[in-house]
Amino acid sequence: MKKKRILALLLAAAMVGSLATGCGSGGSGDGGSDGGNSSEATGKVYYLNFKPEQADQWVELAEQYTEETGVQVDVQTAASGTYESQLKSEMAKDEAPTMFQVNGPVGLATWKDYCYDLSDSAVYKDVSSDDYVLKEGDEVLGVAYVIETYGLIYNKALLNKYFEADWSTVKSIDDLNNFQALKAAAEEIQAHKDDLGVEGAFTSAGMDSSSDWRFKTHLANLPIYYEYKDRGISSTDAIEGTYLDNYKQIWDLYINNATCEPSMISSKTGDDATSEFALGEAVFYQNGTWAYNDIKGNEVADEDLGMLPIYIGVEGEEDQGLCTGSENYWCVNKNASEEDIQATLDFMQWVVESDEGRDMLANEMGFVTPFTTFADYLPSNPLVQANEEYNEAGKTPVSWNFTTMPSENWKNNLGSALLEYAQGTGNWDAVVSAFVDGWATEYAAANE
Repeated sequence: MKKKRILALLLAAAMVGSLATGCGSGGSGDGGSDGGNSSEATGKVYYLNFKPEQADQWVELAEQYTEETGVQVDVQTAASGTYESQLKSEMAKDEAPTMFQVNGPVGLATWKDYCYDLSDSAVYKDVSSDDYVLKEGDEVLGVAYVIETYGLIYNKALLNKYFEADWSTVKSIDDLNNFQALKAAAEEIQAHKDDLGVEGAFTSAGMDSSSDWRFKTHLANLPIYYEYKDRGISSTDAIEGTYLDNYKQIWDLYINNATCEPSMISSKTGDDATSEFALGEAVFYQNGTWAYNDIKGNEVADEDLGMLPIYIGVEGEEDQGLCTGSENYWCVNKNASEEDIQATLDFMQWVVESDEGRDMLANEMGFVTPFTTFADYLPSNPLVQANEEYNEAGKTPVSWNFTTMPSENWKNNLGSALLEYAQGTGNWDAVVSAFVDGWATEYAAANE
């Protein structure tokens, strides 16, 4: 075992950031799942991870499992915005991933022919509700492993300093509950940024692949959510764009009251935005509960972290909660060998049932999960607590509808149009066209 441990460490060190290689292929998983197979795992696991912000933790968890069981677990993490293309590339290889992710019903439509039925697996039996699984008839083809929340993360200390200023219009967090109040506060913070010691009201809206998903996907979810709500639907082949004026006004607010000029956002990254907020250079930062690990330990204390709903100027938004849902569903590659499938099922069970796995997901990765096994493993994340406070106050969560967006190409075209508009090299009509016309085109292409 000592030789195996040394080999695992050497291999892990040789990989670039997101690749972990364990060692040994014998041994058994920590309790097999009930798939009709033997609980003795003689295969290996290859997990293609979607979330780069948790790449290091997955590497560490894989090493722990290999050390404990002797089963080889390789973890590779796709760069931000490249998961779908990398998954296609990896699935074409002889050593394809045995465990991968889809982002919801649209992703499942592409990959369902590769998905093993998890209906008899331990990991499915541990899920609290079928609301967190993807089904095709009676088959369970995907299981969500994290429930996440996003909104406008804010610095309480800086915002309180604004509330107390004699020039501020909004005087308490309770009054900051709609778009007009958010607009007044952001514009006044921007006008008095030197008084507050900040660079801008909002962090930079970076539009490279490490950051643009915050706006072409997460922010775009708001006008989709309200249109779906009005129409009483959960998906459509033709979006109408009813709330695109609201999308425009929140985007304008972001780019005109930020730490940089709108013309500079093409050169800004996700790391820039995180750093600006973590160092106290901006008051507001659109992101989610997963951002806590990157913020903590810097200039903003845990007790100064809060999260507001993203207000876009819709009637009744005072009762709106945070955006909550999942786009991260584990799937098992049914084309893998029987031994590798069983090894993968055993690894998944260990992740959601063992102390090591639960501690890593809850306390290191900061995940809220849909598994019944996590009752004693809730993350100590102030952003998660912010969501609980909205739920306890009876606010209505905004569901994640971006899993119904027709394609990655639709998101990319929308992102390009948003950037052109921000830089002054394009107009808002191009954004509307990318949103509405692009939706119909991409939806039709995806269903041919």
